[in-house]
Amino acid sequence: MNYEQEAIKPYGAEEGKAQQVEQMFDNIAPSYDKLNHRLSWNIDKGWRRKAICQLEPHKPQTLLDIATGTGDFAILAAEMLRPTRLVGADISEGMMEVGRQKVREKGLDSIISFEREDCTALSYPDATFDAVTAAFGIRNFADLDKGLIEMCRVLKEGGHLSIVELTTPVAFPMKQLFHVYAHTVLPVYGRLISKDNSAYSYLTKTIEAFPQGERMVEILKKAGFREASFQRLTFGICTMYFATK
Repeated sequence: MNYEQEAIKPYGAEEGKAQQVEQMFDNIAPSYDKLNHRLSWNIDKGWRRKAICQLEPHKPQTLLDIATGTGDFAILAAEMLRPTRLVGADISEGMMEVGRQKVREKGLDSIISFEREDCTALSYPDATFDAVTAAFGIRNFADLDKGLIEMCRVLKEGGHLSIVELTTPVAFPMKQLFHVYAHTVLPVYGRLISKDNSAYSYLTKTIEAFPQGERMVEILKKAGFREASFQRLTFGICTMYFATK
């Protein structure tokens, strides 16, 4: 099935989406962390923590963090869950290089490693990981169904998926306020800091186009997860998903 956000590309129609997303994140990697925290007023840190808390009762020892970016989610998961192995996978070497530096500074390089992966065609064998996580990245997939099927494939039977993703609020007045913020402050400030004229306009479009809530739960079940649920956070600006294989 095709989804609206899959057709949205950062730089026009010339190249495939995956190549453009890789280029975009390489471009904005140096400023990404600063922008993320400022544009969300640091609330994104709490969202990540809640998503990791979903996994705590299950005590996963091997984790895969998909679309890991600069590794914020991977680092927090390593600190909170104390796994034996955590792999951060992404298509952007620029983003992961920032993550590697942060991991070295925190002394977590014996636990966390970063690997360049196409998230729609992972290189890992079936049933490799106890848990798979993804924070603010799956809406950039060139093929959402393939990406979720791959995440399910590499999970062990009974393993868990924890996703946190930006979404559009559904209730007044937050829906209207978010629309104004997403179409004015976010792209303008993002452009000024990152020096990329397209990146944050693209990110706004993907948030609005991405399937969310009940629809996303059905997509997760179609990908092979036997249980799936969601919880909206901060008036619906962010949504948490939890699924079991």
